[in-house]
Amino acid sequence: MTIWEMLAVFAAGISAGTINTIVGSGTLITFPVLLAVGLPPVTATVSNALGLIPGSISGAIGYRKELEGQRRRVLKLGAGALVGGLTGATLLLALPSTAFETIVPVLVALALVLVILQPRISKAVQRRRARTGGEARPDGGPLLFTGLMLASVYGGYFTAAQGIIYLSLMGMLLDDTMQRLNAVKNVLAAVVNSIAALFFLFVADFDWTAVILIAVGSALGGQIGATIGRRLSPALLRGLIVTVGTVAIVQLVLR
Repeated sequence: MTIWEMLAVFAAGISAGTINTIVGSGTLITFPVLLAVGLPPVTATVSNALGLIPGSISGAIGYRKELEGQRRRVLKLGAGALVGGLTGATLLLALPSTAFETIVPVLVALALVLVILQPRISKAVQRRRARTGGEARPDGGPLLFTGLMLASVYGGYFTAAQGIIYLSLMGMLLDDTMQRLNAVKNVLAAVVNSIAALFFLFVADFDWTAVILIAVGSALGGQIGATIGRRLSPALLRGLIVTVGTVAIVQLVLR
């Protein structure tokens, strides 16, 4: 890489780390940059996955206050994310690169609809519980576990917009604030990125210059994102999710 290409990758890492912590979809910034500097698609994907691990961990640390009291929830959902992430990483090397191109925009669009409708869905669920005398399950039950595990399969394969899918599922099935759910999302993303990257270490080729630049940049971005994200109101955070998700859909369709 030239010095300008290295600066571009570093800047993309900062941007990805910031937006991943707040919403998700940072891969839609780093992946095109890695392709632009000459990396093959699979090498770009695996280098990106490894480079974004520090950003995910940094973002989770930045949201540590919101993670208080969620240890059991994180451990259970994290186990599903680990299995899904490893499965997705395996599929990346086993399937054609075009395998998910049709379904991914549909998944992101569905996730955005759920994010938009989440307040109404939550109120409807609460009214139903009040009538039946049921209580909210703190871990979301089997439906959330299965949904997040399947989303993690996609995350291990490509990662773009996986955070949006996580937030839409948790917002619909968990009775909690958006900021606390965002904190869980950052931990799940860190789990998926880490297990996928560890798998890739043994079976795929990395561009270590790109990995280091994205790693340092995303770690800085994770702290920036945590500082900004926790100050956003639920409505503003939801609006940002929808905006970023819409951009993601357009880019995925046109790519």
